[in-house]
This record gives sequence, structure tokens and C-alpha cells, in this order.
Amino acid sequence: MYDSVEGKKTCPMGSFPYTIRSGDTLYKLAKTYNTTVEAIMAINPGIDPYNLQIGQVICIPRAMPPVPPPCPNGFYYTIRSGDTLYNIGQRYNVSVEALLRANPGIDPYNLQIGQIICIPRQMPPGPPPCRNGFYYVVRRGDTFYSIGRKYNVSVEALMKANPGVDPNNLQIGQIICVPIAKPLSEEEDK
Repeated sequence: MYDSVEGKKTCPMGSFPYTIRSGDTLYKLAKTYNTTVEAIMAINPGIDPYNLQIGQVICIPRAMPPVPPPCPNGFYYTIRSGDTLYNIGQRYNVSVEALLRANPGIDPYNLQIGQIICIPRQMPPGPPPCRNGFYYVVRRGDTFYSIGRKYNVSVEALMKANPGVDPNNLQIGQIICVPIAKPLSEEEDK
């Protein structure tokens, strides 16, 4: 379609004019502009794909933004210049393997600026196994010492029941195991 006032080709909404250059093919243009040969031909009825002329103006459909992957337990991130899955993983404390699982089909060696990926959230570790005890939810001001006094359990027993829990960095809402205090035997009582 040509604009009768300026003599320039106007393209339908969602596309833009492109002037054919030496070496252009519809396949090359489709790859360059993230579209298909079929879409270019559909928007340019009567075009001869085997006889493109230098200076010929055609319309190229704008690429539709890719649909981001589903991200139910995470958040979306837009790729920036210099990003790699490794440095994204380091920034958000997520393994490259977890990023690949959350983004099936992603090419880790060809990330595109503006590409949207899913960053899975690190799932908090589950409560420690609690045999011979009960679960306790840490509250404001709790320490292993105060919990031990409340339930008549030594700090050492709490630490043994909660390997990997930093007793100096308890978090409100954290679930820990409180072992049940064993009654003293008659021999220990003497």
C-alpha cells in the first residue's frame, strides 16, 4: 500500500516498512526480525520471494513478545547486557540447574537482552526430623537457652536435635525440634 501524499509505502499496524538490500532473502529477514517467511508473505500479497528487488519496500511484521515461561513459585527477570545464567544464579542464590528447570527450552549460551526468564524462589528447608520430640515455632526474643529453660532441655540437646540451625541466628517463624527431656533414671538420681 502506498501513501498517495508522500508516495511512501505504509504498512498495516503491527508491521514496519523495510527496503530490500543486496543479499536479502525472506528467510534471512524472518530470522533477523524474529518472524516467519509465511508471515512476511501474508502481509505482502503478490510478493515474489524468489525475485526480491534491491530498493523494493516490503512490510515486516513486528515480532510478538515471547510469552514468558510459567513461574508459579518464583518471579520474572528480564535479561540485561552481560547476564549469564551463572551470574543470575549467584545474584539470586539459585543453581544454574534450577534456572534451566524453571525455563525449559532456554538456550543458556544465547540469552537475549530483554528476554524474560523465571527465577525460582529458593524453597525454605523443611523442619528438621523430630524423633522423640515436638516441633516449635520460634517467636520474637527466643534463644536456644530460653527455649531450653521453658521445656527443661539443655542447649546441647537442642543443638543436637537441630543440626544446621545456627543458634545465634534464630528466625521468627523458623521451625525447630525440641526434644522431650528424658527423666533421670534411678541410678542418675542417687
